[in-house]
Amino acid sequence: MSLRTNIAAIAALLLAFGTAAAHPSGAELRCGWFDNPTPGNASLYDRDGEWTIAIQGGYQAKGDWPPEYPPGQWRATNAGGHGYGCACFKVRVDAEEKNILEIFSSKARPLSACRKDPALKGIERRHL
Repeated sequence: MSLRTNIAAIAALLLAFGTAAAHPSGAELRCGWFDNPTPGNASLYDRDGEWTIAIQGGYQAKGDWPPEYPPGQWRATNAGGHGYGCACFKVRVDAEEKNILEIFSSKARPLSACRKDPALKGIERRHL
């Protein structure tokens, strides 16, 4: 192997170990429409339907949300800048109840990523 190949292999291993250490087992990546219509209320709509993140005065997932959105990638639909955007969340979920239990990380995506995803077709129009 060349030096360049060895360096790339070592970097890949370090990245894999760092990712595994940062996210406990049971974590999964879920991408779709993040909806935060009012204070304390939030959901993620992905290929499997709606996942509850928070209900004002009630259920709240552990972890930080929302992700930081670059200019033009957040659609405000209500006072105080509440609205929706496209995002990926590294989470632990309760699949039976459709709740996000814990958010390990989140990252904004371009609106076009959700609009082009066939699994998310029509969600923006129907729910957001």
